[in-house]
Amino acid sequence: MIRNEAMFKLSYGLFVLTATENGKDNGCIINTAGQVTDNPKRMTIAVNKANYTCEMIERTKKFTVSVISQDATFDMFKRFGFASGRDTDKFAGHNDHYRTENGTFFICEGTNAYISCSVTEMIDCGSHILFIADVTEAETLSDVPSATYQYYFDNIKQKPEAPKKKGFVCKICGYVYEGDELPEDFVCPLCKHGADDFEPLK
Repeated sequence: MIRNEAMFKLSYGLFVLTATENGKDNGCIINTAGQVTDNPKRMTIAVNKANYTCEMIERTKKFTVSVISQDATFDMFKRFGFASGRDTDKFAGHNDHYRTENGTFFICEGTNAYISCSVTEMIDCGSHILFIADVTEAETLSDVPSATYQYYFDNIKQKPEAPKKKGFVCKICGYVYEGDELPEDFVCPLCKHGADDFEPLK
């Protein structure tokens, strides 16, 4: 079955791309996918040639994209990444995926739709292969909005922790003295209170 609501979710920008070949599954995250015709329903994806998933699709002519939603965790991005390797089993130890009718996996946690396809044409674009494919199955999984690149950077990607400052803060006015030790005769330059009115930064 092909649901139009699932196709609409392609308007956004991050997808888990999955492929299967000879009992081996692989996947990676891509950010280029879109619907190009409505009747028949057809879409395109662009995949970096360096990804093993790209090679699998070239040979098998089938793939699935799972549309990443705003409730996805950073662990999903660490797990799939933006590249796929030959010797990596990204599905081992996880129970968040099921087979589509074309035999490829779709990811049900942290995604809101999946679209399975059969490739009709491949165009070499230098570093990438552009796959043009007929949609064979499209289902909506949730109503959670899709995650854009901007949403990923603002809300999902982990921010590096800022190094903790060492120092002391004035309990009277909030002035911060940076350093390992506060001189005994130190006087706050703002409120003129002495070292006794400072406490270590927490």
